[in-house]
Amino acid sequence: MSEFQEVKNLKLLYPEEFNPTQIAATSSASGASAIAGTIKSTRKDLQISRRLFHMGNGFVVATAYALTLSHQQVVYILGTFASLIYLLDQIRRAYPEIAKKFEGWTKYLLRAEEQLKESAAIPYAMAIMLTILSFPKIIALISIYTLAFADPLSAIIGIRFGKHHIVKEKSVEGSLAFYICSFLAILMVFSIYNSSAMLSFGFWFVAFFVPFLITLFEMIPIKIDDNLTIPLVTSFTLWIFCSAFAIPL
Repeated sequence: MSEFQEVKNLKLLYPEEFNPTQIAATSSASGASAIAGTIKSTRKDLQISRRLFHMGNGFVVATAYALTLSHQQVVYILGTFASLIYLLDQIRRAYPEIAKKFEGWTKYLLRAEEQLKESAAIPYAMAIMLTILSFPKIIALISIYTLAFADPLSAIIGIRFGKHHIVKEKSVEGSLAFYICSFLAILMVFSIYNSSAMLSFGFWFVAFFVPFLITLFEMIPIKIDDNLTIPLVTSFTLWIFCSAFAIPL
């Protein structure tokens, strides 16, 4: 579907937000993006409901995997949900008249730019699935909890209290929140699954240093969805350092 067609779909969804000048602007990608920005929340908005939904999903998946579901079960269940999410998102984009009926819910969960492309829920589900498939359980749990809590809480803290900016749209306050959440995720998971490892120097080096590296990576303004990069980079970095320090997983 072309960007022009997608903006026409937006007009069907939100007719009260469009005027002839805006419609003329859809001939360019920048114009299309500008229109999307007039109708929905952006990354600079708190969007508490969206972030709580983000946290809740990650928490439920990780906790179910930790306490009740086997590796095979969580892969089957998550794979089914990921497929449904993808299918529903395609329907949302292709049939705006259907999406309009669910606007009362989706307006709290979608950003402006997601009206013109796939929902962030797709890379979110893909990243969790890849993390569970590719890495040991301890690492997967830490990475999912980091995605679930560090990402949204750092955004909330950064937007609400961020005063000292390191790079564009990244504050010291938000990055500190990200670091603390990542650090606590490591402590929590290891205390449950491998508390004996916490007696070693290597563990504490990893616990303090890896969140620092992940926080630095999170500051890099790359054009790949952080829902995809955060858990995969967290997992790979943890795996490398745990292997280097012979920390059992």
